[in-house]
Amino acid sequence: MGLFAIADLHFGFSVNKPMSIFGTQWEGHSEKIIENWKREVCAEDTVLVPGDISWAMKEEEAAVDLEIIQGLPGRKIFLEGNHDYWWKSASKLERKYEGMRFLKNDCDTYGNLFICGTRGWLCPNDSRFTAQDKKLYEREQIRLRLSLDSAMRKGAEEILLMLHFPPVNDKQENSAFLEIIQEYPITRVVYGHLHGRNSHDSGIKGEKEGINFYLVSADYLDFCPKKIL
Repeated sequence: MGLFAIADLHFGFSVNKPMSIFGTQWEGHSEKIIENWKREVCAEDTVLVPGDISWAMKEEEAAVDLEIIQGLPGRKIFLEGNHDYWWKSASKLERKYEGMRFLKNDCDTYGNLFICGTRGWLCPNDSRFTAQDKKLYEREQIRLRLSLDSAMRKGAEEILLMLHFPPVNDKQENSAFLEIIQEYPITRVVYGHLHGRNSHDSGIKGEKEGINFYLVSADYLDFCPKKIL
């Protein structure tokens, strides 16, 4: 039984949204992910997918992508990304797709490890941060605590945190997200969202103050799920 992670699947089997416009490495990316997933992941494994799952705008458009993912090996735990406009009701999605967990303001488990998460957002002083981002940045702090507190009420002693956005800005400065992370028994953080060499280089990675940070954007992983445990 293993724990894997890969973000930014950006599937679009029912919409015309080719990712190749973002670089030749994205050509045929969906097929690469599916092939690598089948090779690396077993039925008893768990795969974390922290956001940007489908380019669909509506749930019925996302159905093709979700059914394909459902047919891949392993249990899946999803997080909403900034492009997952089709995601409206986590409970409704879970009723429809067996073996797929859509995390929203709560937690899940992998053995004794608790899995928490929220989308996150751009952090202040990021080169792309604007005044309009402040409200979402503050709202996501509330959602982060909701998820973490749900785990603590259930007796969590160790937590893996999923985020879509990195928990710091592109200068890796301190943030409210990082301060919250340090309040809880979080040992690992996985996140995606960053694409391209320059963005990959700006992401926080490795061990920092006892916490291991993993960038799991699909293109950073060469479109292959990364084994975390």
